[in-house]
Amino acid sequence: MWDIILDSVLDTAKLLPFLLLTYIAMEYLEHRAGAATVGLVRRAGKWGPAIGAAAGVVPQCGFSAAASGLYAGRVISLGTLLAIFLSTSDEMLPILVSAHASPLLIGRILGFKVAAGLVAGFCVDLCRRGKTEEREHIHELCEHDHCGCEKGIVKSALLHTAQIALFILFINIVLNLLLAWAGPENLSRWIWNKPVAGQLLSGALGLIPNCASSVAITQLYLEGAMHFGAMISGLLANTGVGLLVLCRVNRHRGENLRIIGLLYGISVAGGLLAGLLPGV
Repeated sequence: MWDIILDSVLDTAKLLPFLLLTYIAMEYLEHRAGAATVGLVRRAGKWGPAIGAAAGVVPQCGFSAAASGLYAGRVISLGTLLAIFLSTSDEMLPILVSAHASPLLIGRILGFKVAAGLVAGFCVDLCRRGKTEEREHIHELCEHDHCGCEKGIVKSALLHTAQIALFILFINIVLNLLLAWAGPENLSRWIWNKPVAGQLLSGALGLIPNCASSVAITQLYLEGAMHFGAMISGLLANTGVGLLVLCRVNRHRGENLRIIGLLYGISVAGGLLAGLLPGV
């Protein structure tokens, strides 16, 4: 019990620098840089999916959490957000390296995730081009959270970070308890190796907004309990705590559900495609 709580605290603590830096940047854009700079960032966003897919593959939870905050403030596009979500590697890479997985396998997984992020991100932004989007300025997020932005950039960013961190900590504890109760030995009995069903089930597991789900998916694959396509579905859907932060900071609940559904659909489709690749 205490080990689970400690792990949850440590997982949350790893996010704090990313969250704090993100909120400082958002506060600066709102209070110092002005509307012209925000507009420039948005216009430069056509290359966002490429940048997001490349940066998201770095093994850490914080980037997806930061991206959720930036999207809620409409600083980045939906395509960029999805590119980051899909390419985020989270705990997968350290586990594969520690298990002495072949560099070819690691490169194939990372390459597939980056490619999925690139293609999906650009396609989503292309489909949404020309559509008017309700823009929620950063200060409106602040008013919703009652952070007291008028008291200064750093203090406001600290308050934002504390609010989100406490929320993430609570959810992490609950999810870690549930995953510990389920246990890898019970998860391995499920239908992970069945075509299509494995992708559908693994994609759903990947949506659990917790670093532990990527650990479970990677371990199941290494133990031979999950085929390559199912693993890809789960790892594409896994965003660390990105979805958790998105649901907390983005007030458009219907939009959040659509994003989750879109992420799940792309992840399952990617896993089905990966299952057709030769030599996997």
